[in-house]
Amino acid sequence: MAPHFVFPQSLRELEEDHEDNRLYAQNSIDVASLRSSELEEFVKGVSFDLSDKELFCIEDQDIFDRVYSLIRGYASLPSSCKLNLVESLRSNLSVLLPNVDSLTRTQDDDTLVHDRVASHRNAFKIYTFFLINVVLAEESNAGSSNNPKVIATTRKKLIKNSWNWEPQRGRILNLIANSLEINLVLLFGSTDPDENYLSFIAKHTFSMFENPILLKDSDTKDALCRIIGSCATKYHYLAQSCASIMHLIHKYDFVVIPMAEAVAGAKKKYADGSLASALVREIGRTNPKDYVKDTAGAENIGRFLVEIADRLPKLISTNIGVLVPHFGGESYKIRNALVGVLGKLVAKAFKDDEGEVSSKSVRLRTKQAMLEILLERCRDVSAYTRSRVLQVWAELCEEHSVSIGLWNEVAEVAAGRLEDKSAIVRKSALNLLIMMLQHNPFGPQLRIASFEATLEQYKKKLNELEPDVPAESVVDDLPSDNDTCNENGEVHKIDAQVLAEEQQESSTDSCLTQMEEEIIQKDNSVPDVGNLEQTRALVASLEAGLRFSKCVSATMPTLVQLMASSSASDVENTILLLMRCKQFQIDGSEACLRKMLPLVFSQDKSIYEAVENAFVTIYIRKNPVETAKNLLSLAIDSNIGDLAALEFIVAALVSKGDISTGMISALWDFFCFSVSGTTAEQSRGALSVLCMAAKSSPVILGSHLQDIIDIGFGRWAKVDPLLARAACFALQRLSDDDKKKLLSVNGSRVFGMLESLIAGSWLPENIWYAAADKAIAAIYTIHPTPETLAADIVKKSLSSVFDCSGGDELHNDIDSGSASILTTVQVAKLSRYLFIASHVAMNQLLYVESCARKIQKQRAAKEKADIDRHNLQSNGTTPADTLKDNNINAELGLAASADAMLDTLTDKAEKEIISGNSSEKNLIGHCAPFLSKLCRNFSLMQKLLFTVVENASSETVRSNCTIALGDLAVRFPNLLEPWTENMYARLQDASVSVRKNAVLVLSHLILNDMMKVKGYINEMAIQLEDEEERISSLAKLFFHELSKKGSNPIYNLLPDILGKLSIRNLKRESFCNIMQFLIASIKKDKQMEALVEKLCNRFNGVTDITQWEYISYCLSQLAFTEKGMKKLMESFKTYEHALSEESVMDHFKNIINKALIYLIFMYHLIQNSKKFAKPELKSCIEEFEDKLNKFHVEKKEQEVTARNAQIHQQRFGSTEGLPVSGNNGEDSAESDTEGATKSKAKKSSMKDQKGNVSASTKRSIRSKRSKFESPIDNGYN
Repeated sequence: MAPHFVFPQSLRELEEDHEDNRLYAQNSIDVASLRSSELEEFVKGVSFDLSDKELFCIEDQDIFDRVYSLIRGYASLPSSCKLNLVESLRSNLSVLLPNVDSLTRTQDDDTLVHDRVASHRNAFKIYTFFLINVVLAEESNAGSSNNPKVIATTRKKLIKNSWNWEPQRGRILNLIANSLEINLVLLFGSTDPDENYLSFIAKHTFSMFENPILLKDSDTKDALCRIIGSCATKYHYLAQSCASIMHLIHKYDFVVIPMAEAVAGAKKKYADGSLASALVREIGRTNPKDYVKDTAGAENIGRFLVEIADRLPKLISTNIGVLVPHFGGESYKIRNALVGVLGKLVAKAFKDDEGEVSSKSVRLRTKQAMLEILLERCRDVSAYTRSRVLQVWAELCEEHSVSIGLWNEVAEVAAGRLEDKSAIVRKSALNLLIMMLQHNPFGPQLRIASFEATLEQYKKKLNELEPDVPAESVVDDLPSDNDTCNENGEVHKIDAQVLAEEQQESSTDSCLTQMEEEIIQKDNSVPDVGNLEQTRALVASLEAGLRFSKCVSATMPTLVQLMASSSASDVENTILLLMRCKQFQIDGSEACLRKMLPLVFSQDKSIYEAVENAFVTIYIRKNPVETAKNLLSLAIDSNIGDLAALEFIVAALVSKGDISTGMISALWDFFCFSVSGTTAEQSRGALSVLCMAAKSSPVILGSHLQDIIDIGFGRWAKVDPLLARAACFALQRLSDDDKKKLLSVNGSRVFGMLESLIAGSWLPENIWYAAADKAIAAIYTIHPTPETLAADIVKKSLSSVFDCSGGDELHNDIDSGSASILTTVQVAKLSRYLFIASHVAMNQLLYVESCARKIQKQRAAKEKADIDRHNLQSNGTTPADTLKDNNINAELGLAASADAMLDTLTDKAEKEIISGNSSEKNLIGHCAPFLSKLCRNFSLMQKLLFTVVENASSETVRSNCTIALGDLAVRFPNLLEPWTENMYARLQDASVSVRKNAVLVLSHLILNDMMKVKGYINEMAIQLEDEEERISSLAKLFFHELSKKGSNPIYNLLPDILGKLSIRNLKRESFCNIMQFLIASIKKDKQMEALVEKLCNRFNGVTDITQWEYISYCLSQLAFTEKGMKKLMESFKTYEHALSEESVMDHFKNIINKALIYLIFMYHLIQNSKKFAKPELKSCIEEFEDKLNKFHVEKKEQEVTARNAQIHQQRFGSTEGLPVSGNNGEDSAESDTEGATKSKAKKSSMKDQKGNVSASTKRSIRSKRSKFESPIDNGYN
């Protein structure tokens, strides 16, 4: 019988002799010293002996020594030798394993059986030991060869000498895993094998888990997981395995999923969850504070818990109690993980209905408790946890694990989280609502009116079935888990089957709509849904659906706000939610989607793409007629801003081809009334969309030129006057070829129509102005000499004002001041005339400028062509005569003279517009005498622009004048500069419209550097707290954009804004909100530090307590760095007199706390960077804090003393001069004595009271600082 084999701690220990007669290597050979031929023969001999002799020949001393020698020198073996050796060892062990089961069937003598078992055990252990050492040697060699330099230099050698190790590794480890799964009791005599054997295998298996490359091989990973599961579960190697698993999970993130698979595999194979339970208990016993320190470990542990809960939900549900206390820990990562665990358990742990009724009841209560925890965690202090719990609710909705009874609670929580301060929480809330709509149990249409109508009818039906019971809401009858119990305690599933069947009858419409139609058709009768219980269930479901629909509909105002958010994720997910709401016909979703259109102008590419995708999804259909109808409806109902956005989108979609030619043809059909039932309004909308498409492809309009003229200016224009305006706009969008075609065929007719539109009176007053504007612009776009036609129009308009033929007679009458002429003017005609004259002048000016630009471009193109031609003729060299000509031209200034001539012509053209003194009067020069008379009229001078903008009773007039002021400021900034204060005054107008336009106008002027930011910017700051949310949002956007200009102008403006706001009658809360927003826009540390000094200096000369409070509040909102704190300390003299006020002192305490937080941050930063901090900073802050407290107490005592002295002086003054007798004098003396005694007592009591306050203040400061004290002390002392 051979000596027994004992697993050594290392391979080299096999060479040591022991007294217990164990097998060891007695005659090892140094295979590295053998020649290659000798080594190959040596390996072949070993392989032959292993394959030719019995399986347990490995325990023979000679073979054992030779195999040991090869394993010890394994790294020096060539690939062929490695393959032979590994195959021999692996095949022998694979054959040995089935033979273990045959040991029980032998009928030999007990001694022989004992010897046979001992031999099998020895061989089993030896083969296992050598094979694991082979794996370790190969992986060690692979790890060293993974160096990039080694790979780069020895690539060819590695390819030539390498052998395919990965399949061999998987086979070996799977073989060892199989060896652990057989009945080892026959070999070891007990359920637990040799301790050394298990520890050896487990130790090296866990070490292999540290190599991520091994875990990427599925065969290797599965084998390692099986080995861990067998050791820990089957052979009760539990405590050591738990410790190793926890260590690996804490240290390496890539082992989380494989370890979870190992634990779940052990439970599945051996029906024993002891390993999983032990790990969960170990995690639960860990101090929650430990996870705060080890953030990476906490994240890995959290992921492991979620993976285990996903694979073993029932087992984890029985052990969840040990994890719940960690919800109170400070590590949000652990709380996130526990939320994920609860989500997995709710979805998977309670699905089957097996077991006793009592156990079902317990499980239902457990599930309800988990759901309540998930609802509670929606209010977690950490935004990450709030976001995670909303994600879990979305997953539960997707898996249909949320009951109807709980559905609305979750929806209300999600709706509330839309206003969360964290963007990631808002994103999760939006996604949750999207998921709830997608998987809602109430139907494909969620119109409130449909629910209410159907619910009312079924309530009547319920009353008929149950006449004695009053009609009440039965939504509370819905159980929290969609379950209920009958009188015997049995659990049944309540399912609104009838409602579900009704929903499934049609894939395009809601069951509620079908029911509503049947109600109308059957004279208020409803379909019979069955018995009383089914009707009650249906009513309960309808009530829940109505509540859900109202909840989602109530979020529309919030969603509109989120579309204006600075966070791109808010905007994108809000658009997705609104698309889903429109799909389910949520009330208000259509109007909200319209407000999405202006976002196409966003500079954020992701937002633009989200809007474009939403637009295509909602409005662009496969059916061209439906698409055309959607687009023209949008054009009809949109305002000016939405029309501009719609034009941008349509033009982009046309250029991309998303709007096809079929859709364009359908739009033409609507415009030409080819579609039955088309109205004039729809025709106008179709033409508007076609004009938008023509921005990208002008040829679109050329195919229907005659239709545009006939319909746009024909009888349909009288039905819808705005159709004429759209036709004028279409003429402007024609291509150059189409314009030439129009002039040659229908030129005179078109211009006659345009002249009739401008000078005629067939359009209504409220539409004429917009139509005339487009008509004048169309004339200047398509007419070859627009000034001649415009001059005639101006003359006719002037003549119509005075009802005369015009000409010199009219001018003479005006110059002479004829009363008959000037007193018979109609306001409407005069208004139209002034409009025509001003717009013609403006268009003429633009026309002259465009002509000048064309001339400049032509001249530049000609000069470039000349240069290119000369270069080509001279083969790349400039001839001498060309250079000479250029030099002469430069000396004579011919180029400059050409520019001067062009400028002179431009000036002359501009003067001719308004010239009234020249012999040939042009354009509005004909009406110059009348205009001069008009402006000299004193009664009209009183109605100057600023007078009107301030005193006009109509808010529309004031709004338009405000916009006009902005236009004038763009054109004539110097003339408007003295009136800057008046322009800012419009921000205080009572009208919301005027204030909004004032904010927009001033924002445009300031951000485009057309107006200097003067001392009235505080008026704009006040709009940050405007009652109208739209105005406050615009003001916030203005300051946000202003902060991006240069070095942030807000930094320079802030002290002035503070000074002016502090003397305004503002609410304290409004002031704080304004300054907090403005200070938050300052990001640079240098600017923050400079602001400290500026704000401290504002204390000088200020005696108003309110201003002290405001200044100190602004100081407390700054971000204090080390330099900032030093400047605050150095400026102590400037604000020491204000420290007597409690409110001021509170703000300085906040500054101290901020400084301490900064110290904590710097401490951790220094720890990570392994640098040393300045220890004097902490001591300086402490000294500053003591100094503040000391001055605060002294100032309060001085105030009390001064107050007492004043009271005493007043009392003394009131008694002076009164006649007193001796007795009275004694009484007076006694009273004085008594008063002095009381005063001293009062003073001493106040001192005691002050001492107590000071002590309590110091204690509160110490308590606040206690949590920061230890790390700071450890870091600095």
